Amino acid sequence: MGNSACSFNRYSLVVHVSYIWCHGTKCHTSHTQDRVRGSKGSKVLRTRKVKQHTDSEWYEQNQVYNYFCSQTCLHDFIRDHLQRIVALDPRTEPQETPIEIETFTRTDYFGKPYTDKTIKERVDTITE
Repeated sequence: MGNSACSFNRYSLVVHVSYIWCHGTKCHTSHTQDRVRGSKGSKVLRTRKVKQHTDSEWYEQNQVYNYFCSQTCLHDFIRDHLQRIVALDPRTEPQETPIEIETFTRTDYFGKPYTDKTIKERVDTITE
């Protein structure tokens, strides 16, 4: 995957950072200065690197920005691969959440009563 590790040690704080390439399908075509690489006469636009802070306590492996450098790259990837993504877990029936509707009476600023409703998810306890 081309990971490069870099360590920072200061005041007994150690941070290990590795990188992966952005998975955006058009990342290498965006005209930004940070993507320009190469010497005069052989310049290229290169995909950005995305930092992986795997030892940090706040690092979440399933966070999308561990794989994409921007929302644009994320949405380009989704547009190009949407049918394959949906095919991973096709939805043939609707999902439902059991709820309870609580109705109560309140008074407005002028003292007039009105009915208000609150939707709460029902917690079913299954006893065996």
